[in-house]
Formats: sequence, structure tokens, C-alpha cells
Amino acid sequence: MGYSVGEVAAFAGVTVRTLHHYDKHGLLSPGERSRAGYRSYGDADLARLQQILFYRELGFPLDEIALILRDPQANALHQLRARQRQLRTEIDRLERLAEVAEQAIEVQRTGVALTPEERFEVFGEISFDLSYATHARQKWQNSAAYREAMARAGAHTKEDWRQLMSEAAAWRGELIAAFDAGEPADEERAMDLVEEHRRHLSRWFAPCPPDMHRRIADDLIADPRAFALLVPPSHGRPGLAAYTGKAIHANAARHDGSRTDSEEHP
Repeated sequence: MGYSVGEVAAFAGVTVRTLHHYDKHGLLSPGERSRAGYRSYGDADLARLQQILFYRELGFPLDEIALILRDPQANALHQLRARQRQLRTEIDRLERLAEVAEQAIEVQRTGVALTPEERFEVFGEISFDLSYATHARQKWQNSAAYREAMARAGAHTKEDWRQLMSEAAAWRGELIAAFDAGEPADEERAMDLVEEHRRHLSRWFAPCPPDMHRRIADDLIADPRAFALLVPPSHGRPGLAAYTGKAIHANAARHDGSRTDSEEHP
């Protein structure tokens, strides 16, 4: 029993135009004729159409499908493996795009109310890596201090950010000077500098007791994206991140001995 082009289009879920297109390109031509002499599709044609639609669903172009159908035993496995590699590459790309979209959403949620031009004016070379934004949220999202820091960041005005970044730049210059001068990370000058950093965080974002500062130090040492928030790569020095982290740990240990800090843990 043969089937008309309209009937095949209906139960295959394609358009008549698609079937005509396949016919034009030699992929699928009706192999039977009705009693009235009209061309119609037989069972073998339907089986071939099923193969075509399978490969189309996998994203194969028509010329590659034609090659496979000429000699399925010789071509199909090779072509399927190649397509599998392509699909995995595409999946990786789409996952990266999804991450970028998620990261952009997270950055928007921080609520820094500055235009791109104002951000460049205020932050200069300091940039908040989008992937680090998502990483930080995942790592710290259960911390009340993190939530408070994001809320306060969202409330800062342009002038707040300008003052904050000015303080940070001055502090960064002193840190680099201490490092370049060979000041030991666990002695007074370096520890006093990172104590300034701890109080800077408390003043502008959220209370940062010594234990929290230790956790931040570990991020600074382990993740260049985190350290770039303090020191842009153009001002970096080999070993500066480790030096800063060591100074923070030493300063926290100094506080452990006195416990004069009135800030509470988040």
C-alpha cells in the first residue's frame, strides 16, 4: 500500500515542502505509484525517511545524510562518532553560555548601581570576574556576612564607591611597598596593613572578624580571581598573594591572643 505525500507529511510530522526538498536532493523519492499513476511512498521509503529524520535530529546536514545512506555499513559509525564529538563540544559551549548568563544574573543581583562608563571610571583596572562572582556566591551564600555585604554593596552610591576605591588604592600601594622592601609578612608593618584591610571590609561591606579574614586569605592565596580584586595583574608581583595571605593569618593569630575585637562572627 502506498501513501501520498500529504499522508506521509501528516504522520511523520514534517511538511510537504520538506518531503519535496528531500526528493529534489535525491534523499527520498517516492518509489511506488498508485493505480491512478501518482507517485506514492512505500514501506521502504518510510523506513528511509525514518533514518533521514533521525540523522537530521542529530544535526547532520543533508549531504552527510546522503553519504551515510549510500553505504550505511561503511559510513554510519564513523559519521556518528564524529557527530558525537561535535555534540559534546556544543554541549560544553552551551554550558559555558549558561554559566555566563547565570553569572550575569548574579552580578545584577549585587545591585551595583553604576553605568558601564561609571564602573570603568570608579573601578579602573579592578574588575569583578563573572565566574568568580558565581563561585563566591556558591561558597558564601549561607553566610549572613556575605548577604549583608551584597546588600550594602547594592546601596553604595557612586561617591561611596569612589571613596572606597580610593582607600583601597592607597592601601594597595602601601602593601606593595612593604612587599618590595622585604618586610616580613608576619611582622608588625605587614600585619598592620592587613588589619587595615580587615577594617576596610567591615566599614564598607560587613563585619569581618579575624576568622572570616582567614577564610578570605585562603581565597586570595588559592584563586587569582579573588586576589585581582585587591591587586590588578598590572601591579602584581610573584608571591604577593601568598605574602598577603600569610600576613592575614599572622594578624588573625595576633588577635587570637588579645580578643579585644568587638566584632562578632557572621
